[in-house]
Amino acid sequence: MPLALLALAIGAFGIGTTEFVIMGVLPQVAGDFGVTIPTAGWLVSGYALGVVVGAPLLTALGTRVSRKKMLMFLMGLFIAGNALSALAPSFGLMLTGRIVASLAHGAFFGIGSVVAADLVAPQKKASAISLMFMGLTVANIVGVPGGTYVGQVAGWRVTFAIVAALGVVGFLGVAKLIPETGRPESVSVRGEFAAFRNVQVWLAMAMTVLGYGGVFAAITYITPMMTEVAGYTEGAVTWLLVLFGVGMFLGNLLGGKFADRALMPMLFTALAALTAALLLFTATAHNKVLAAITLSLIGALGFATVPPLQKWVLDQASAAPTLASAANIGAFNLGNALAAWLGGVVIAAGLGFTAPNWVGAILSGTALLLAFLAAHLDRRTRRASRAAAGAADAEPAPAAV
Repeated sequence: MPLALLALAIGAFGIGTTEFVIMGVLPQVAGDFGVTIPTAGWLVSGYALGVVVGAPLLTALGTRVSRKKMLMFLMGLFIAGNALSALAPSFGLMLTGRIVASLAHGAFFGIGSVVAADLVAPQKKASAISLMFMGLTVANIVGVPGGTYVGQVAGWRVTFAIVAALGVVGFLGVAKLIPETGRPESVSVRGEFAAFRNVQVWLAMAMTVLGYGGVFAAITYITPMMTEVAGYTEGAVTWLLVLFGVGMFLGNLLGGKFADRALMPMLFTALAALTAALLLFTATAHNKVLAAITLSLIGALGFATVPPLQKWVLDQASAAPTLASAANIGAFNLGNALAAWLGGVVIAAGLGFTAPNWVGAILSGTALLLAFLAAHLDRRTRRASRAAAGAADAEPAPAAV
């Protein structure tokens, strides 16, 4: 795999850290600003919604410049947002900083997915995408637990200052390692939007919203779930997040590897197992050992869906993949926002800290049904194409004059 993938993984590491570390320090942030846990959950939902808006907007604007320059600009935006979060004197400004940082997220992964896929042979595209996302998963093994620990010891502001510094490293990595290819020829905003005429692109994004949203329904409120239900101390949350990150890391690599071999069967298996694991988590959350095992399993199964879903979008929008790719990253975060909000609703309704697991299972189960529909439509389209090709071959040639 090309060394340039390392630069994408470095940027993904910083972005992954800021996206997920807020869950580990959510109680401290809520306490400092004097807001409830569900209200503090808007720091998760607001970030996710910022990704949804920023992904298509900034990607469309980025068609006017080279992909390398756009990636560098996005990392600069990420640095500014996290610096504002670290210095914010009020909850409103903290939320603003989160949204500014989030604007870079979707476009970075969307453009980065296209860059990664272009760097390798066709049969290795899903694996290349998974290697870029490896930075995101490593963030959950190292960055998020480390940031949580720092937040508990030195304060959450120090955590976000360190995240801003990670952004600087990511910026330098992109500048040094990504090749300058110039602005892609024949790329236009109109051409990129044309990809959305394909119903399969919309189905893929719907699967993304619901499938990975199921993971976020549970993980957004993992700190109160593990401390109030499972009986862990607040300090143990750091190591629980490490387990979740290890699961994500392994699931991402396996998802990329098997998606290159059999994409839709891999997606069916991951979504079905994720739905079952989320249902199981409602019961296992009451036992320390079982809760930890299930948490890691949810991380693995949830992230095993990422490479196949992203590859499916690139395949379906192959003529103009950049905007569709970024929009699908936005769809991941739309699912995160929806799931975090629904999780907060069921908690606020008095159903307990395990109730978001039921929400997640319903979301992921619905994504599985959509995956079956997408596969059925794809088979029907392929049969129609083969039939049309056969009819054309069977048509007699015109008689010579």
